Amino acid sequence: MRPIEVVARLGRWSSGRGPLYVLLAARLRQLIDDGDLPPGVLLPPDRALAGALAVGRTTVVAAYDLLRAEGRITRRQGSGTRVAGVPSGDPVDDAPVDPIFLDSLEARDDDVLLAVCAAPGDPPPQLADAFLTIAPELGRITDDIGYYPYGHPALRAALADRYAARGVPTTPEQIIVTNGGQQALSLLAQALLAPGDQVLVEAPTYPGALEVFREQGAVLRGLPVGLDGLETAIRERRPALAYVIPTYQNPTGAMMSALARQRVAAAGIAVIEDEVPADLGFPGAQQPVPIAAYGDTVISIGSLSKSIWGGLRIGWIRATPPLINRLARLRAVHDLGGNIPTQLAAVHLLPLLDGPELPRALKARHDHLYRQLTAALPTWEIPTVQGGQCLWVRLPCGDGVSFAQTALRHGLAVLPGAGLDITGAGTPYIRLHFRACPDALTEAVRRLTHAWSDYHPPTTHPHPRPTLAI
Repeated sequence: MRPIEVVARLGRWSSGRGPLYVLLAARLRQLIDDGDLPPGVLLPPDRALAGALAVGRTTVVAAYDLLRAEGRITRRQGSGTRVAGVPSGDPVDDAPVDPIFLDSLEARDDDVLLAVCAAPGDPPPQLADAFLTIAPELGRITDDIGYYPYGHPALRAALADRYAARGVPTTPEQIIVTNGGQQALSLLAQALLAPGDQVLVEAPTYPGALEVFREQGAVLRGLPVGLDGLETAIRERRPALAYVIPTYQNPTGAMMSALARQRVAAAGIAVIEDEVPADLGFPGAQQPVPIAAYGDTVISIGSLSKSIWGGLRIGWIRATPPLINRLARLRAVHDLGGNIPTQLAAVHLLPLLDGPELPRALKARHDHLYRQLTAALPTWEIPTVQGGQCLWVRLPCGDGVSFAQTALRHGLAVLPGAGLDITGAGTPYIRLHFRACPDALTEAVRRLTHAWSDYHPPTTHPHPRPTLAI
């Protein structure tokens, strides 16, 4: 594609706030994601595009580097810079795997197992009971238009009480209810980030968070799981915020110690504490005190989607009242407020988080998948976890992206580690979740075994042990 054609599609790309290279990357990202720059398209060379845009070559190079790190473009000497993927009609063997399959969020009627999105596919019977319970309450509503940008007062109060019971004194004014944890992340990114702001994230981490921060034009910097080296990174990078999953980390299942939680809370920057997996402990596990108990700069988010059912779009944010007020103004612009009947039902579902059924089911499915994997694929490195919903599996050779393509041809969707780790250290990994029913997990292992026997990795050399760093 000629530079003049790209320039025409870019439009007023430089009119926003932030460094030029971030603004340029953001506009190119949008064109790629919208399909205006389709897979396989050859982008202009650095100097040619810089000349057409009247910017320095380093601006274009930095923008391309951002997009390459995200997997949206490829850059090879002699082949130029191309949009990642393959043109329509070409073989798909080398097509990249999107970190979040859009169609994995939709119900499938084909024969693909283990959808990439790890969420319970069988809602508990208490879900229907909760809606039956609140039906009379809905019939008694009068003089209420039903718009609650902050969330329904009953659910805000119930969530505040739950935080207080976990050692984090909280008032309802510190809670806003959202449409799931993903909207919570999106609202926070809009409120706290400007293009070019740096965000510290664990490597690996939840890919949905990476996408949210990138959409805001943030520059992501990776730290080891648990945010080791946080203080040094703050001094050197001056980040706007840090994002961490301290309890049953997604995807590794790691648990942050109490001392590390205090260290993160005392770091002196805004910290988003993702507690969505925190209710997914196995039987006997003691739920640790949230990081928010140790500092006012910590923002906690939670959700019922991973613990109850993905279709129950209930999430929340706990923060200072001024930030909650700001988020509510943003929320009102988006959708005026969430679904009130669902929020009322959620009040009755919160006690399930502390019941015995969920931990027992999680442990049983984890053990089932682990036993079958270790028996069928003994060369794979498969650590156990004490909670959560995923196994972070290291392949003995090859890479997660190419193996995920092989697995997909065997009717199995797995998540390659490259999309979860901005440092590149996740390349030899795949993420497998154990939320499916035992029969589906058994069939998944069978298909994984066949896929591995058919897999032809790009290299047969064992993977070196990378050092996770910024």
